[in-house]
Amino acid sequence: MSKNITRKSFIKIAGAAISAVPIGFPSIILPKRKEKLGVALVGLGNYSTNWLAPGLLKTRHCELKGIVTGSPEKIPVWQERYGIPDGNVYSYETMYQVANNDDIDIIYVVTPPGLHARDSIRGAEAGKHVWCEKPMAVTVEECESIIAAASRNRVQLTIGYRMQHEPNTQTIIRYGQKLPFGAIKEVRSAAGYRAGGLPPDDWRFSLAMGGGALYDMGVYPINAARYATSMEPVSVRGIQSVEREEMFLEVDEHSEFELEFRNGLIAKCETSMGLNINHIEVDCENGWYYLRPASSYSGVGGEVSDGTRLDPDPDHQQARQMDNDALAIKENREPLVPGEEGLRDIQIIKAIMESSDKGGETIEIAW
Repeated sequence: MSKNITRKSFIKIAGAAISAVPIGFPSIILPKRKEKLGVALVGLGNYSTNWLAPGLLKTRHCELKGIVTGSPEKIPVWQERYGIPDGNVYSYETMYQVANNDDIDIIYVVTPPGLHARDSIRGAEAGKHVWCEKPMAVTVEECESIIAAASRNRVQLTIGYRMQHEPNTQTIIRYGQKLPFGAIKEVRSAAGYRAGGLPPDDWRFSLAMGGGALYDMGVYPINAARYATSMEPVSVRGIQSVEREEMFLEVDEHSEFELEFRNGLIAKCETSMGLNINHIEVDCENGWYYLRPASSYSGVGGEVSDGTRLDPDPDHQQARQMDNDALAIKENREPLVPGEEGLRDIQIIKAIMESSDKGGETIEIAW
């Protein structure tokens, strides 16, 4: 028997995380531009360890210069591997001191989503540019607080949607803008994996920390539906459910939802922590195209109805993303994925949750 996750229970669990966000470290003026901007990784979990740090060894416009962690046992390993001096190592409690460190220009927040607002605001208030992993935060209010902090301190804010930097995904984005195969008739997008082997206290099972399929993976099909159509949805319908109730006590294991756009186009989307699913498929008046897989760390590729092959790009996705974002800072221009992009996806997530709470009722979105 599946179990629905209600919006009311989410608000109760997540509310404490919102109120815990501190604001108010003094801003400083950033140092002069460098050939390579210094990045401090905030949170040294799997993604930082196996993807971001190795990616920073390949970048041309930025480099790993510091770490922020709550796990002291990780510090000597990272210092030895990446040559990080003692003065560039911080705990979450001392992170505000990065304001006095000219080696570090950017803080990359890679903590669980429930802590993104806390850590992004600390970085912005320290006068550092902020790269925040997806999903941007757990609530709309948290997203807005991050955007406000970046604006107040005149630093750049970027959300870590690496797929928007990926070449084949950029082709899908261009198709959505230029419509080379006529009007888009339907979009199908999915992202998910079968969770297993995680400890019960892993953040992915915590609603307050931004766990569950819709937060952890749902931003992929949501964002894909938006960039594939070059439009914003005006309403949503969705159902969240759980199969393995012994694992998913607070969060959804599966979410299925439809996004409706102003012209009547429907995007049929699915996300899961119980199924291995990964694609975006677009049907048009005069053709079609797809990516399978669409959101993997490598191997993203597909086909177009005119015979064009979208062969996987061999370059390191995270390195490309970070180089693009660093170059935007150096050139003082808008990043590819600003904070408002992450905010919109969270607004949609909230609407899907509300729809599920009301039995799949259509929820309108006011932009």
